[in-house]
Amino acid sequence: MKSFRVDLWEENEYTYKQSYGFMPNIMAFLHDEDDKKRDAIIVAPGGGYCMCAPHEGELVAMEFYKKGMNAFVITYTTDITFSEPLKTQPSDDLARAIRVVRYNSEEYRVNAGHLAICGFSAAGHLCATVATHFDDLKDKNPKYAEISCRPDAVILGYPVITSGDFTHGSSMEALLGRDASEEEKTYYSLEKNVTENTPQCFIWQTLGDSLVPVENSYLFAEALKAKKVGYAQYVFPSGDHGLSIASDEMFAGWKGGDYSMEQLHKVIEHVKDDTLVGVSKRRCKELKEQFLSGNNQEPPKPDPNKPFVNPFKDIAMWPELAYIWMSRVFNI
Repeated sequence: MKSFRVDLWEENEYTYKQSYGFMPNIMAFLHDEDDKKRDAIIVAPGGGYCMCAPHEGELVAMEFYKKGMNAFVITYTTDITFSEPLKTQPSDDLARAIRVVRYNSEEYRVNAGHLAICGFSAAGHLCATVATHFDDLKDKNPKYAEISCRPDAVILGYPVITSGDFTHGSSMEALLGRDASEEEKTYYSLEKNVTENTPQCFIWQTLGDSLVPVENSYLFAEALKAKKVGYAQYVFPSGDHGLSIASDEMFAGWKGGDYSMEQLHKVIEHVKDDTLVGVSKRRCKELKEQFLSGNNQEPPKPDPNKPFVNPFKDIAMWPELAYIWMSRVFNI
């Protein structure tokens, strides 16, 4: 395997105020055993537009790498301080990532016309934003300006979709701020923005999701159906939010992909030093309690003396289902 990091923006292109030295990037995982061009996927970890959760990044990317794809994990712009609405920055990051992969398709040995994106929770919203608004996501850099950012296939895991009754409020607050206009809310209520040119989608969620209501997935599927856009939808009967690939490896306490938390780590350093800029005293206090109080508990580890039985073996099948679906989409 060949693995490396690529920063997405060049000098003076990236100006998000709450970056604290962070640069959006992709981590590449490429097959290097031959010169074959491969289908590719960019995985966007969720995290409420506040962070990029590692277990929804590299762990997922490697599932598709094992199936023969070249895989990338994007670490896009987030804001856990809720002080600077993200607006278009995350979708600009993902659009640039798509263009970077296509621009370098020869070097990366990627089939530029077989590029999928995959996002979870708030990153599902991010991927659906690019899927519905790709025509609006222009790139000022001449190197990328003529390269399409329309994905060829989209995978959405327990996605935030709507800004309406079934929304995830804190995700929308991080993205748009508390004073978003009705026009902005409508623009980012993605079930209202599906067109005939929206790429085909694979959607999965659980009925038991207590954080992002399953209605988000239903709304988007119905919008795709109304516009005659192909989709697959799987709604699993049990399981809460954030299950990622629900594999034995994950439940055994998988560790890795911490690079996706880079921006959060930089923010925490400024929390320690009391050097956050433009963040309310109340939010600074909340962040100190969350990250510096020492009260963060490690998740319970499996008892090595008891055989582990994965309670979500059905959910763990979704990557295989998605891969079969993608193969059909790419071969049309």
